[in-house]
Order: sequence, then structure tokens, then C-alpha cells
Amino acid sequence: MSIPGLLALSCCVILPSDVLAQDASPQTEASPPETSPPEPSQPEPSQPEPSQHLILVIGAPGTEEYATNFRTWAGRWEEAAQRAGISCTVIGKSNSENTDTANPTGTTEPTTVPSVTPAIAPAITPEEADAATLVKAMEAQGSAKSSEPLWVVYLGHGTFDGRTASWNLRGPDITAEQLAIAGQKLQRPLAMVVCSSCSAPFINALSAPDRIVVTGTKDGNQIQYSRFGDAMSTAISTLEADINRDGQTSLLEAWLFASRRTAEFYKTEGRLATEHSLLDDNGDGKGVRSELYVGDRVVDNAENPDVIDGRNAARWHFIRSDEERRLSPEQREKREALEDQLEDLRKLKSSLPEDEYLTLLENIAVKLSEIYEAAGK
Repeated sequence: MSIPGLLALSCCVILPSDVLAQDASPQTEASPPETSPPEPSQPEPSQPEPSQHLILVIGAPGTEEYATNFRTWAGRWEEAAQRAGISCTVIGKSNSENTDTANPTGTTEPTTVPSVTPAIAPAITPEEADAATLVKAMEAQGSAKSSEPLWVVYLGHGTFDGRTASWNLRGPDITAEQLAIAGQKLQRPLAMVVCSSCSAPFINALSAPDRIVVTGTKDGNQIQYSRFGDAMSTAISTLEADINRDGQTSLLEAWLFASRRTAEFYKTEGRLATEHSLLDDNGDGKGVRSELYVGDRVVDNAENPDVIDGRNAARWHFIRSDEERRLSPEQREKREALEDQLEDLRKLKSSLPEDEYLTLLENIAVKLSEIYEAAGK
């Protein structure tokens, strides 16, 4: 929350060692050579924790029309990573395609519907298969402990046989269960953004504390081509999705923007919507639909609002504002604890005397402003 936003909120509510002595006698041939005392061992310098990293996975397209779209969407993510200063590992893009994502174009409407199991690109060895490469990349990027998220984004087709959901990759596909196993050793938060059909079961497999899972569908039976990846790649790379106007787009805002834009596509085209995105960020494995939000806040009449996802996703930013980048991980942690207090206090507003509410609000606001002031020095 920016300082201007904080002030606006206040207004809205009216608110040793000893060195051994050396022998002074002359040295003789029988005397051992004089040596210096060993230097005291120095502690190993602490290594900075890894920063955010993006693993971008492009699925086997099946047709050139789908390949064009997936490359376009991938190009937006790569461009966003470059702007954010985030290192990026791209899987599923051949050398001949590298230049295609440099200048992303618009999404084309495919003339064919993908089969349940799209065609797989041929002629790669098991060691080169994208599933193996993805697991190795997750192990490499997740082995060091960090408070900074690892982002894994999939753009492609998905399948579901009633029990197992998979990503269609070059070579063998990868299942939700295999990804869950790969994620067991991660020492850092994880954002898993699955822009494909049949993607909802990935929430069941991957949901856990310090994780955010976004899917293009509400269940595994939404098998039609998913356009959610188009809107999501646009949202993450632009301030068009910045609902609260704090100068940066959170993962929650990007998801809400992409969900609503996807729904608008079907409405405008007069089609029955065949995909409904979900977001899970509280580890309960259930996920939430965007319809439970007005703007970037849960609707007032929502049932059990305390367990509705979104609070953590509102704090994760792929491209951070200048103000956000100045905050250290420790300062972000303190700010988030204060924002939790602020959210809890907001729920008590109607039950507290006005003077008491304003005093509590002021105390939190002052502490938040101190964090931003310290970060700006």
C-alpha cells in the first residue's frame, strides 16, 4: 500500500587470541624455518537470497495457429520479465522460434479445435524432453531458500482422463502429480499459473502454504481450447490491470483482469463459456471464482469471507513499482503483518466506537508510513 493510498484511506474513514612470542635467538641450520602463526579463520560471507525467477513452459501446439498464439503469449511474459529484471528459463521454444517472441503480436482465432490429445512434436530424446527439463529447472531454482517467489507459467493444451490432469509437452506429458512431487523440495514460495484446458486439478495437487495456483478452468472437464493465457499474459505485463492504482499489478489483479476479459470474449462472441478460471492462495485446495469479487475486494455478502482466496495474491507482484523495489524482504514481511491487522480492523469497524476505531487505524497507518519512510532513505 503506497503512502498516498494510506492517507486516502485515513481520510475515507475520517481517520583472540594472544600472539605467541617469537624466539629471539639466532637461527641455526638445525632450527626449523620460522613460520607465521596461522590466520584466524574467517566466516563465510552470507550469500544473498535468490530473487524472483520465471520458468516459462510452452506446450506442444498441435497446429501452427496454436503455436503462433502460444509464442505471442510467451513473448509478453518474457518482455515483462525483462522489464522486471527477473531471470527467465524458457522451455518448449526451439531455436528457430526465438525471434518470433521478440515482438509479440495479437492472438489469432484458430480455425480448428484441438483434439483431446494434441499432436506432439517429434524427434527428441528423453534427456531433451521438456518434462525432464522442467523438473530439473524447478530443482535448480527451488533448492536455495528464499522468500522471493518462483513463477512457473504454462501456456498450452491440457488433458484430463477423469483421474489425471496433464500438460501436453514435446515428448512425454507431465501430470499434476509429477509436478507436485517436483515441488515437494522447493525452499521458496511458488506461483503456478496454468493457462490451459483441463487445468483445475492442478490446484488439488499443488495447493499448499506459500503457494498461489491459478488455473484456466474450474474443473478437469472443461476440455476446449483455453483463451485465458492471452488475457493473463496481457494483464501481467501492463498497468491496465492495476485495479487499486498503486503503480503495480498484483497477481490477484492480473487474475481478475484475465478472468473478466476472458468472460467478455464469450459474451461478445455469443458463445457458451467453456472456461472459468480459479485462484487458490490459502492452501485449502479449493480455489475461488472471480465472480466473488467487486473490483479487487470480496463482495460484502460473500459466505465465509475469511476463507476466500486472494489476500496473499494481492501482495505478489511480477513487475514491482519503484517504491516496492526499495523494500527489503524484512520490511515487506512487517508491512504484510500490518496490512493483516488493517484488514481485521476493517471488519470490526461497525462494532467499535468511532474514536477507538480511528485510534487503532492511526496506529497502524503510522507504522506503515515508517516502513516506507525507512525504505526511501
